[in-house]
Amino acid sequence: MSHVRLVNVTKRFSDVTAVNGLNLEIGKGECFSMLGPSGCGKTTTLRMVAGFEDLSEGEVYVGDRLISSPAKNYYLPPEKRDFGMVFQAFAVWPHLSVYENVAFPLRIRKLPTAEIDKRTKDALASTNLLSAAKDSPDNLSGGGKQRVALARALAINPDVMLLDEPLSSLDPHLREEMRFEIKDLQRKYGFSILYVTHDQAEAMALSDRILVMKLGVVQQVDSPLDVYNKPANRFVFSFIGLSNFLDLVWDGGKPVILHNPLHATHGQDDEAVIASSSASSGENIPLTSELTPSEEMVGAKTFSLASRPSEIDFTAEGGLRGVVSRKAFLGEIIDYQIRVGNQELRVQKGRRAPGPERGENCGLKLLRPFWYA
Repeated sequence: MSHVRLVNVTKRFSDVTAVNGLNLEIGKGECFSMLGPSGCGKTTTLRMVAGFEDLSEGEVYVGDRLISSPAKNYYLPPEKRDFGMVFQAFAVWPHLSVYENVAFPLRIRKLPTAEIDKRTKDALASTNLLSAAKDSPDNLSGGGKQRVALARALAINPDVMLLDEPLSSLDPHLREEMRFEIKDLQRKYGFSILYVTHDQAEAMALSDRILVMKLGVVQQVDSPLDVYNKPANRFVFSFIGLSNFLDLVWDGGKPVILHNPLHATHGQDDEAVIASSSASSGENIPLTSELTPSEEMVGAKTFSLASRPSEIDFTAEGGLRGVVSRKAFLGEIIDYQIRVGNQELRVQKGRRAPGPERGENCGLKLLRPFWYA
C-alpha cells in the first residue's frame, strides 16, 4: 500500500523543467532512495514533498491526504505535514544544549512539558546521545551532530523521514556507520524514508528501492540488485557502479571494434567517425565469436559493448586481445587498464589473483556483456 504518492509532479524554474511528470509511490515503512547526478531534480522533488517548493503541476498525497495541488489551489504548509527532515548541513544550534536542540520542535508545537521530556529522552536514547544531553553540540564530532539532527527529526514521531544527502559531509568511516544507524532506526520506528543522495553505496546499502533520475526524468525504479544487474538503459548502466564501453560498428555484416572510438573523437558526428575508421578498416578489430550483439543492435549505425570491470576475466587463449597500459594496487583489488585498439577497458581482480604486468599482451573474457545503441 502506497504511503507517499506523487502524481504527474512537475517543477519548472522559468524555462527550465527541473522535474518532468514524475509519478511515484512509496510504501509504508519503505526506504526509497533517489539517485542521480547533480542537477537531475532529486533534491527539488524532496523539497516539493516537504513543502519547501511549490509544484508547477501535479499532486502529492500522504496516505489518502492531499498535501499539494496547484490545480486545486491547495498547499499544506511544511510545519503541518509532520515530516522529519534531515539536511546535508548539520543544522544544529550551538547556543542550545543537545537536549534543547532535540526538544525545540516539540516546544514550538506547545506540547505538555512531560511529553516533551519523554519524547526528547526517547529520541536521544535511540541515537546514543542521552549521556551528552547537557553538552553543547560544538563538543560533538560530525557524526554526533548529525545524530542530533536525526534525534530532532525522530522526536516528532514522523510517519515520513526526508533525508537530503545527510551523510555527505562526514568522513567515509562515519558515513558507513551512520548508514546502518539510520536503517536500524527505520526498522525500530517503522517510518517511511525518502532519501536523496548521489552516493551509490549509500543508496545500495539503505534502500528497498532506488529511483535513478536524469535531467528531471525517471530512468528506472527498481530494487538495488535489479538496478545494478538489469539496468534499463545506457545511462543507468554508466551511472551505477563502474562501467566500460567499447564503440562498435557493423562491417560487412560483422561487428567490429572501432579503431577511432566515438567518445574520444570530439567535433565529429557518428558518420564522420565511421568514415574515418573505414578508411583504415584493417585497424578495426573483429569481435570474438563468443560475443554476439543482441538483436536490437542489428542495423544500428554505431553501438556499444558494455561491461563491469569486476566481470572480466583474463584468459590465456582466445578472448578479446589487448595490452596492459596501467596496473594499480588498490588494497584488496588490482585495477588494470587494458588498451584494445585505441579504446580502453578497466579490469578489477582480487589482489591474490594472477594477472599480466604492464606492457604485456592479454586476453579478456567478458562474463556478462551488455549492448546499447
